[in-house]
Amino acid sequence: MNIHEYQGKEVLRQYGVLVPNGKVAFTVEEAVEAAKELGTDVCVVKAQIHAGGRGKAGGVKVAKNLDEVRTYAEEILGKTLVTHQTGPEGKEVKRLLIEEGCDIQKEYYVGLVLDRATSRVTLMASEEGGTEIEEVAEKTPEKIFKEEIDPVVGLTAFQARRVAFNINIPTKLVNQAVKFMMGLYNAYIEKDCSIAEINPLVVTGDGKVMALDAKLNFDGSALYRQKEIVDMRDLEEEDTKEIEASKYDLSYIALDGNIGCMVNGAGLAMATMDIVKHYGGDPANFLDVGGGATAEKVTEAFKIILSDEHVKGIFVNIFGGIMKCDVIATGVVEAAKQVGLKVPLVVRLEGTNVELGKQILAESDVEIVAASSMADGAEKIVSLVG
Repeated sequence: MNIHEYQGKEVLRQYGVLVPNGKVAFTVEEAVEAAKELGTDVCVVKAQIHAGGRGKAGGVKVAKNLDEVRTYAEEILGKTLVTHQTGPEGKEVKRLLIEEGCDIQKEYYVGLVLDRATSRVTLMASEEGGTEIEEVAEKTPEKIFKEEIDPVVGLTAFQARRVAFNINIPTKLVNQAVKFMMGLYNAYIEKDCSIAEINPLVVTGDGKVMALDAKLNFDGSALYRQKEIVDMRDLEEEDTKEIEASKYDLSYIALDGNIGCMVNGAGLAMATMDIVKHYGGDPANFLDVGGGATAEKVTEAFKIILSDEHVKGIFVNIFGGIMKCDVIATGVVEAAKQVGLKVPLVVRLEGTNVELGKQILAESDVEIVAASSMADGAEKIVSLVG
């Protein structure tokens, strides 16, 4: 789960991580009022969307007076920002962060991420702040320093100090940088983050080490114990179909194609998308109904797939282990009737109760194309849609 920059900074404040003063604004008037309350000579007007690259897309402006705050707020609010992370459709800006300006002397990068190769949290840092870390890794990998963190001991002051020296934090500010990294690590662990990224971390003219930006992502599986974080969820930033899917414990991700896929098991879902592509089709979604889906879940999955206006056909590919083929077949028939199915439907069933499942499909009054294998099903749905 993602949250906005201003929310991430609220979380970091709780752990002693220094961030600029700022206020969220949902209207132009609120933006101007926030700037008045901050009372600084320079304010930064920042678009708040769940995507990076906002500055390059015109979503971050430096205002030197209240008139400029108003002008920039009017310009950015309601604007659709297109960045490398939003895709070509972009995201509409519905809230702003009005923040005090900082006398930036130097920018750095600091981030925490789970290294799945070692199953340990890793602290990464670079003196190339303000630049995408992927770009730094590609062009100057020697400028990225890493510290693998023992989960029993946690991040030690020694490790944080070594990182601070490696990225050339001014000597007199090293202790501040160590405190910053320790606070960031504590927030990462206690709030069940999957990513904690500060880009840039800055050193200011008055000798402060501060998070100028903050990106926190959270482990969805741990949200049951993070009520404060769940309350920060901005549903307007998420795909409505993905929100609906989460209500029924369905794993759904919208894609750009026109063939809806309903599969049980993440690995089979990925293989299904691959084979659809192999035969010249484009998947419209990743949808895993899980191992213990009911007829109701299958029906809801159908509704979600068909709520995408780009879907021109559906491929159901089920391997019945825990999941029984007759349950899936019943759900498919019921769903097709409820939604008034008007697009081609190809179904491939294999596994537990497969013969009963095929019988249910064959005896229904719904037009269903049976497939004998994954390849057969993919070929048929691509042909029907084409």
